[in-house]
Amino acid sequence: MQTDAVGRAWREGVSVVVATSAYGLSFGALSIASGLDLWQTMVLSLLMFSGGSQFAFIGVIAAGGGIAGVASAGMLGLRNALYGMSMRRVVQPRPMLMPLAAHVTIDESTAVALAQSQPKAQRIGFWVTGVGIFVGWNLATLAGALLGDLLGDPKQWGLDAAAAAAFVGLLWPRLKARQAIAVAAASAALAAALLPVAPSGTPVILAAVVGVVVGLTNWFGPKHESDLADPGGPEHREGQHA
Repeated sequence: MQTDAVGRAWREGVSVVVATSAYGLSFGALSIASGLDLWQTMVLSLLMFSGGSQFAFIGVIAAGGGIAGVASAGMLGLRNALYGMSMRRVVQPRPMLMPLAAHVTIDESTAVALAQSQPKAQRIGFWVTGVGIFVGWNLATLAGALLGDLLGDPKQWGLDAAAAAAFVGLLWPRLKARQAIAVAAASAALAAALLPVAPSGTPVILAAVVGVVVGLTNWFGPKHESDLADPGGPEHREGQHA
């Protein structure tokens, strides 16, 4: 069973690496078109390494913004810090690997890790996805920046949908419980409603509020169906039997 779980983690990790890395071609080309040079483009991918933040930054720069671009990228990058709080417990990296683990804690590595059912598979999924995307994304960024106009419109290659398709592939098998389906539907509806009016990248972040509210409700609410029937809860019942 453990071998199967590890194999699944590898397969899912590699598939997400391929899909997300391909999207790096789009970033490289768009970054050059936005006015950044090759070295500036590569520094963004190497050091920032957050697709949403990078696209937000070059989008604002292309529109003539400066500090606003940094603010937008920083706001979107905050989600990685939130991921890190939970992923540290999941991955449990050695102290010397802590900086690398923090750097590759992104949407995709978090999603693949949490999609696994066993601790070892979670750690493998995290590292395969995080390190794989770091290498693939930067190579694709370099290729996109060098090829530039030869790529044409990235949308005609479907690169703008590659990462989203990978996420759907990870999410779909987990939509078994009614609550999970309801949360996913509500989050998607909120993101779609905000898309025309909210800054780029923020609809997805704001849609996560749905999951946070449901999670807090579950955490602070009754833990068992029996508790709903008995307001006294398990402690009260134990006191009665004592």
